[in-house]
Amino acid sequence: MAERPVVLPPVGRLQKLTKEIAECHEHARACRERAERALDPAAKNDFLDQERRWLSLAHSYEFAERLSRFTVPLSKRHQQKP
Repeated sequence: MAERPVVLPPVGRLQKLTKEIAECHEHARACRERAERALDPAAKNDFLDQERRWLSLAHSYEFAERLSRFTVPLSKRHQQKP
């Protein structure tokens, strides 16, 4: 599978990203709970798959957030140089 390019959020979006990360974890938790209650093995697997997808999305957001926190200060320093 080919990797997708990382799209960095604008600086003002970092707080929103943190909220989005929390929402992803909440959706993942809900999927895990549904999987635990599911009686049908196929449904249980579907909920566990959804949980993995939510966690993967959360990790992607976390990576973008960390990368932005690293690159934005460097970019600003580079722009300030004469």
